[in-house]
Amino acid sequence: MSGPSTYVPKSAIGRWFESRLPVMGLVHSSFVAYPTPKNLNYWWTFGAILSFMLGAQIVTGVVLAMHYTPNTGLAFDSVEQIMRDVNWGWLLRYLHSNGASMFFLAVYVHIARGMYYGSYKAPREVLWLLGVVIFLLMMATAFMGYVLPWGQMSFWGATVITNLFSAIPLVGDTITTWLWGGYSVDNPTLNRFFSLHYLLPFMIAGVVVLHVWALHVVGQNNPAGVEIKDVEKDSVPFTPYATLKDSVGISAFLILYCWFVFFVPNYLGDPDNYINANPLQTPAHIVPEWYFLPFYAILRAIPSKLGGVIFMFGAIVMLVLLPWLDTSRVRSAVYRPVYKVLFWCFIACVIGLGYLGSQPPEGGAVLAARILTAFYFIYFLVLLPLLGLFETPRPVPASIADSVLEGGAAEPGRA
Repeated sequence: MSGPSTYVPKSAIGRWFESRLPVMGLVHSSFVAYPTPKNLNYWWTFGAILSFMLGAQIVTGVVLAMHYTPNTGLAFDSVEQIMRDVNWGWLLRYLHSNGASMFFLAVYVHIARGMYYGSYKAPREVLWLLGVVIFLLMMATAFMGYVLPWGQMSFWGATVITNLFSAIPLVGDTITTWLWGGYSVDNPTLNRFFSLHYLLPFMIAGVVVLHVWALHVVGQNNPAGVEIKDVEKDSVPFTPYATLKDSVGISAFLILYCWFVFFVPNYLGDPDNYINANPLQTPAHIVPEWYFLPFYAILRAIPSKLGGVIFMFGAIVMLVLLPWLDTSRVRSAVYRPVYKVLFWCFIACVIGLGYLGSQPPEGGAVLAARILTAFYFIYFLVLLPLLGLFETPRPVPASIADSVLEGGAAEPGRA
């Protein structure tokens, strides 16, 4: 799907190298001449935002690792030393810790955009599945990174979450013991998590390369949900059109990112995590970072420990199965009036679960979490399959050029 490369090096050395390893030709065909649907809106800039945030997290993480000490007796103090004694250490740490939240904010918007415009439908199933793999790797990396400061919430969060694996029949205790490196969360656990936290971002980068490769094979989806039929009429070159729009999106996102870093750097952190880990004193209310709260609410909504684990991971499995659960032939929600309403109900459900995950598991909060958990799975397993059979979508434009002329399919929720 990449456009034909017209790149010709000007120097003799460049032509010699390009004839043997056409790297610049590949870059030109993939990021310059690549045909981009001309009706893309700013929701499509979150792919570039995520690439930028991944690079920022890797760079700041590598530098922080040079000063961090993965030892239970020294980890908390080493983080304080980074903040106080390392040149610009406070900036690096705030960029990294708030960068994790910005990374997840961008990926949730990216997923929601894909669900709204049907970017998971054929022929983009593998593209979607690779995105879910990236999401899972992000969750694992973020969880292990949250343990590294070795504060109260780090220690007890690690204890609670790793204990969940013990609910798995037959192999649960073995997995838990391996994760711990012993029979409780201690120094071997911290070393394991530090090693994996350092390694996984590079695995994410590798899967991102596959994700972009798959995107260039099948082509980008667009708000109208129709394929490029005429390259000249339906598309524009990736550069300068998409690159300029991505630059604007990244710039706007950076303003939000920098606002958190420089004005409220600890807003998204838990106060208990600024207290050194104490295995003898359990926090009154153990909660994970905000981006795990919907899944945490699902976990606590189920009375059984094993059932909670199954439903929590089942929530991710629903995303894996989404390309086959949605039976509608129309991609974009712009032309699916009933699906559009259900989609926003689903978004409200996820936000509600996130709020309930931050509350103590008692009284009405538990009942509400169970109702929203039920709706979460009903949405995927019942509503989407049936909706494709009974919904009457609006007429879809014959081409991207037609959708542009009609002025439709511009923003989420626009009829």
